[in-house]
Amino acid sequence: MGDPTRRDVRETYDRIGGHFAKTRAHPWPAVERFVENSERVALGLDLGCGNARHATVLATRTEQVVGIDASRTVLDAARERRAESDFSVALCQADATHLPLASRTVDLAVYVATIHHLPSRATRVDSLDELARVLAPGGRALVSAWSVTHDRFEADDGFDTTVDWTLPGGEIVPRYYHIYDPTEFASDLRASALAVERVFEERGNCYGVVGIEGKRT
Repeated sequence: MGDPTRRDVRETYDRIGGHFAKTRAHPWPAVERFVENSERVALGLDLGCGNARHATVLATRTEQVVGIDASRTVLDAARERRAESDFSVALCQADATHLPLASRTVDLAVYVATIHHLPSRATRVDSLDELARVLAPGGRALVSAWSVTHDRFEADDGFDTTVDWTLPGGEIVPRYYHIYDPTEFASDLRASALAVERVFEERGNCYGVVGIEGKRT
């Protein structure tokens, strides 16, 4: 497998985004719990928003939601969901390492099933630093990535791989993933500018609840 770039990842999802979005109908339970346990705040961020299924959850606890994704095609699906579900979310195409948001403005964020597509540890930590930059004092975020504990993998340590996506006509499109081991995931969170409240595993995913207050330097 050659070394992928962020452009490669974006082009992959531009290619499969319409079909991919149709298979992702429901929010994840961990996201629902995280948001439900939060107070109502001003600004929510769905980073790597896909078809905006988690933005709909954020909208129940925030005055305004911003959904950001690198893929144009996936954002088209998010616009369709917004129109069908009649909820408010501002959608923007951008890279997770360069967010078009002012510093210290986001009160509640989810960064779910996205960081594992960034093709190097440096870019993954950069994206966590960027999340820390936009979080407001007292703001909190939920970060997730696929784990080696998922039943499709047999590994103890984190590794790079591709996972195939099959389009309706039978075309197979490989998708880049970095599969985290739980210790590595926690280490990357702590290597960033984020303060880690807690980490946990659920349904083959690593999760971290993070903020910016109490970060040790």
